[in-house]
Amino acid sequence: MTSTITPTATTGVPVPDAVRARLITRIRADRPEIGAELADRIVTGTAVFLAVGAANPEARMTPSALVDVGWHAWVLHTIDYAEYCERIGRFVHHVPDPAPRTMADARAEVSRTAERIKAAGHPVDAELWTVAAADCTQCHAGCSDSP
Repeated sequence: MTSTITPTATTGVPVPDAVRARLITRIRADRPEIGAELADRIVTGTAVFLAVGAANPEARMTPSALVDVGWHAWVLHTIDYAEYCERIGRFVHHVPDPAPRTMADARAEVSRTAERIKAAGHPVDAELWTVAAADCTQCHAGCSDSP
């Protein structure tokens, strides 16, 4: 699936090219099976997720497995992450949920987040927001933004 979503159109806050390049490199280093095009879409999807989360601090936003890959990569680049959060209006904390969840719960939370993104007027890259099970245990540990 190829995305026609551009970072500026989807987030309203573009990801600087140098930051995008660093994140793509980090994603591909952590997950070699992810190609450059998908890594680029993950950066965009993560930017959308963060922007919607920043605009809706009362809502629990849970990333999909692939968006969580992007979020983890971005959090490692603390200066870039803090600057982006400042530009979107709020620092979005990455908060793992200590309570174990079922896969059904995780899927429902990811689906609700994708619906919030749509409701905010942003296109949703279906491949990034799949609710299928992932191999990443971190993703189903309940990563969410801070309410």
